Amino acid sequence: MQLTATFQRVKSASKSLALLTDQQRNDILLAVADAIVAQQERILQANALDLARMDPKNPLYDRLQLTPARLEGIAFDMRNVATLPSPLGHVTKQKTLPNGLRLCRVSVPFGVIGMIYEARPNVTFDVFSLCFKSGNACVLKGGKDADCSNREAVALIHEVLEQYAVNTDVVTLLPATHEATGEMLNAVGYIDLCIPRGGRRLIDFVRDTARVPVIETGAGVVNTYFDKDGDLEMGKAIILNAKTRRVSVCNALDCLLIHRERLLSLPTLCQPLADKKVIIYADKEAYDVLDGNYPFLEQATDDSFGTEFMDYKMAIKTVGSLAEAIDHIDSYGSGHSEAIVTNDAKAARLFQQQVDAACVYWNAPTSFTDGAQFGLGAEIGISTQKLGPRGPMALEEITTYKWLIEGEGQIRA
Repeated sequence: MQLTATFQRVKSASKSLALLTDQQRNDILLAVADAIVAQQERILQANALDLARMDPKNPLYDRLQLTPARLEGIAFDMRNVATLPSPLGHVTKQKTLPNGLRLCRVSVPFGVIGMIYEARPNVTFDVFSLCFKSGNACVLKGGKDADCSNREAVALIHEVLEQYAVNTDVVTLLPATHEATGEMLNAVGYIDLCIPRGGRRLIDFVRDTARVPVIETGAGVVNTYFDKDGDLEMGKAIILNAKTRRVSVCNALDCLLIHRERLLSLPTLCQPLADKKVIIYADKEAYDVLDGNYPFLEQATDDSFGTEFMDYKMAIKTVGSLAEAIDHIDSYGSGHSEAIVTNDAKAARLFQQQVDAACVYWNAPTSFTDGAQFGLGAEIGISTQKLGPRGPMALEEITTYKWLIEGEGQIRA
């Protein structure tokens, strides 16, 4: 492999992180956060080069774009990470065996975490902050669309690390090529864990190709069910926020499920979406109600359901019961985030119990599925699998553990 030497340097550098105290890690994170704000112009200039190569109508444009406000937010999240307790050295289990051996299970870093992501330069900073705080080195493989932004971000991080005499190999950005992706996924013995963050095609490719351990994240086909006992004003606000807060993110609403008894509420529920020019793909029953009452209306097809739009587009499906709504989610959801709007506590609890997703909401929008919103400081991704972490992954989710055993010369019979 052409990148073998690079991976070897990262693996070696990862061991040096164990020599840093938590206070030293925090000081460095705060210094990087300050540098992001103080030197935002250089990051924005690099980002402008990336944006110039992308059509503003591309759904990924919003994910790619950095602004002064977004950089302030990135720095704020990094400072938050610095204030969080260290995830390392926690004793999660201890016992003394009848033979006198003392066992202790303690949390430790994975070592080297590989991150593959698309046009989201904020991920570069988020991954660095979480990996560095948890004692992990990181190998970053960004997409070509964000390469200028990512390289400027890593250059800034390296400058701060050099000021603190920390080996800069603990944060390494690979070339934005398919070949680099393939080498990372086959870097057995160097990459301890790989996390893909992007669309379904990327995640499927990583899962099917990787020889290193993988945690699946990202792809979100998100539904919200407006129950027959849903509050109209609450539902209107939740649907608007879930759909339009940021349409390109994985927690954005893709399909509104509505109980047949509340079809006449549809024009009111959807009215705020018209101001954002959201195109609605409605099934026949919903279409008949919205026809003439909503300006951006189209008839749904089979492809309208189970699609992650990442755009100002949304499907509507009419259901006759809570059970039918749950069946639809089982068939078309991605296990990411789902929501119910209802004043019926029994229905809500049943929905939360039976819907198989990492995050299940009652009377709140799915836009809250986010590591920072969950009080985790930031997130390295949102896991949609069940083995290991599930939902927003932050510091605790990127540590593992080892057993420490103490004895006085005991011999096994």
